[in-house]
Amino acid sequence: MNTDFTKTPLPKLIKSIALPSSIGMIFNTLFNVIDTYYGGLVSTTALAALSLSFPVFFIVLSVGMGMGTGATALISSSLGAGEQKKAGIFAAQAITLAFFNALLLTVVGMILAPHLLKLLGAKDEYLGIAVAYMNIILSGTLFFLLNSTLNATLTSRGDTKTYRNFLVAGFFLNVVMDPWFMYGGFGVPAMGVGGIGFSTVIIQILGSVYLIFRIRKRKIIEGIRLREFIPKKTPMLDLFKQGFPASLNMMTVAIGIFVITYFAGKFGKEAVAAYGIATRIEQLALLPTIGLNIAALTIAAQNLGAGLTRRVMDSWKLNIVYGLLIIFVGITGVAFFSEALMKIFTADPNVIIIGKEYLGVAVLFFCAYIFLNVSVSTLQGIKKPVYAIFVGIYRQFLLPLPLFLLLSVYFGWGTKGIWWGIFFANWSAAIFTFFYTRRKLYKLQEVTIVNQNAKNE
Repeated sequence: MNTDFTKTPLPKLIKSIALPSSIGMIFNTLFNVIDTYYGGLVSTTALAALSLSFPVFFIVLSVGMGMGTGATALISSSLGAGEQKKAGIFAAQAITLAFFNALLLTVVGMILAPHLLKLLGAKDEYLGIAVAYMNIILSGTLFFLLNSTLNATLTSRGDTKTYRNFLVAGFFLNVVMDPWFMYGGFGVPAMGVGGIGFSTVIIQILGSVYLIFRIRKRKIIEGIRLREFIPKKTPMLDLFKQGFPASLNMMTVAIGIFVITYFAGKFGKEAVAAYGIATRIEQLALLPTIGLNIAALTIAAQNLGAGLTRRVMDSWKLNIVYGLLIIFVGITGVAFFSEALMKIFTADPNVIIIGKEYLGVAVLFFCAYIFLNVSVSTLQGIKKPVYAIFVGIYRQFLLPLPLFLLLSVYFGWGTKGIWWGIFFANWSAAIFTFFYTRRKLYKLQEVTIVNQNAKNE
């Protein structure tokens, strides 16, 4: 049964969308936590190699997540306007686009990955482990992108439980498969750190099979013929216009991680490993709020399509309030248990000290993420995705780069200068984004009122 985005009370609607999404994302991050844990069992070098690989791989993920966001917005808007056929065409074209993007990213990624890893400071054994891991992960690019697109088709109809089920199952499979492929056994050779990547790809393939099965069973794209998957100019352009800015926004996050990792690398592989672990802990604290971003996007898109701009504004406000209430739990947990959490992943005292240092500053900008993420998701829902690019470039590159140089190098704050640079970049971006979004939503309401009055005359 499809969710009625235009009539269901907002608190109930947000809960039905956000809760399964947040649970799924918690297990998705726990998936990465398991990878980090097993990498730490090998050595600090292996752990640093995994951390170093993340910003490179995140560039690939950003395309999938961005195009998935664009597809969700367009499908949801079409459904809100009652255009079922158009929604189905967008879903089919988005799947085709995922295949083309995957082919391009796999080839380009394998060519550029070694050079990017060297730029981040990897060499010798450090570089070898990171490249081997990245090549395995890049071989599964198609399935990462396909899963994001299939999930967009489900999310636009209010179904966030199917993807949640995949992420939960994937976590438990990873708990078993990581050590199996790392150490070998039952006919599988020992692969070392590469086994972590191999486990990830296998689980993504299984996820694609499951998501396709669920979409077929629910008859979501029933009536869509094979010819609808052949690239068509208009829907492809619409997907590109909506999805490409979202992908670029996600890429700015990858660039931001790249820049941070580059500066952290100046202080040794221990700083890189500490940042990698600490950001996993940070993600765990933020994950209960991630579902609110998905709720903000889908509710805004469907109600925009239905002409209910007041509900778009109310959804934006309510999602921010819920996010701030939830994140205080994460702030408290990380503030009091940062050292204990770091010790779960490493026994290296230097890594623990640097990671605790980062988390001590990070809890001060957790709330900024709420304002930023809910607002950007709402703007994407009302088909204004381009803003995300500019705010992303500002907070991930334009401001951090000079701040890191000033605080970390010129003032001699070391790694602390990096963490405080992140603080200033996030809060300044969050404040501006909040007021920008409010202005856009008020303007949207005014336009809607004018149009309605014109029709009544």
